[in-house]
Amino acid sequence: MAKLTFLGTGTSNGVPVIGCDCETCRSKDPRDQRMRSSVFLETNLGTKILIDVGPDFRNQALYHRIHWLDGILVSHSHQDHIGGIDELRQINFIMKKSIEIYGTETTLREIQSRFDYIFKPTQWGGGKPRLELCLVEGDLRIKEQKIVPIPVMHGQISINGYRLGSLAYITDASFISEESLKLLNGIKTLIINALRLEPHPTHFSLAEALKIIERISPQKAYLTHLTHTFLYQRDSVKLPSNIAFAYDGLSINWE
Repeated sequence: MAKLTFLGTGTSNGVPVIGCDCETCRSKDPRDQRMRSSVFLETNLGTKILIDVGPDFRNQALYHRIHWLDGILVSHSHQDHIGGIDELRQINFIMKKSIEIYGTETTLREIQSRFDYIFKPTQWGGGKPRLELCLVEGDLRIKEQKIVPIPVMHGQISINGYRLGSLAYITDASFISEESLKLLNGIKTLIINALRLEPHPTHFSLAEALKIIERISPQKAYLTHLTHTFLYQRDSVKLPSNIAFAYDGLSINWE
């Protein structure tokens, strides 16, 4: 079986939140400590794929001993999903080659703009990442692994979720069209964002995420991109038996 590891399950603020003294932010339960959302996938043939590379990537890579990446799928270009791109240079040093990053036209353009020094012909030395920007225009492959992009809306912005076999990863969504829902037919494992209890203009709330899960009907669903609204031990018991809060470091098998 292939393996997926949740490197981070938090929002752009992370948890604990700076300056907050709520019960979750004071919690000693490691499942309540949430770095910015990202997952690391290892296929049964050893292909290693990262989805999003947020500002916590250095610590995530150190803790989970990530030394190699066959490709990176980016959902969108907000800072909590691409802020760790400069940390990729050490992976380049180990691999001795560039890393392919996949995203929408808007995402790739934002990466080029905000990390412009990477793509400028400057002197060697000092170190900067070696990246190949790859436009997602339809189904793609990273080595043997087929990947189906799932267009979703993040407020007014079109971003990508991704399906790999019977698993789908969707974060920061606030709306999924009928066309995209059809691309999720037959999945066994769904990972989806559930920001907080209250409605939000650009993210699914818990109630909205639960409705999507019911519509798709996977065997198992994991909730991610969580604020400090949720206290893991207190709130987990309120979820249906086939749905769970993801937490940093959780590993699951997938096909």
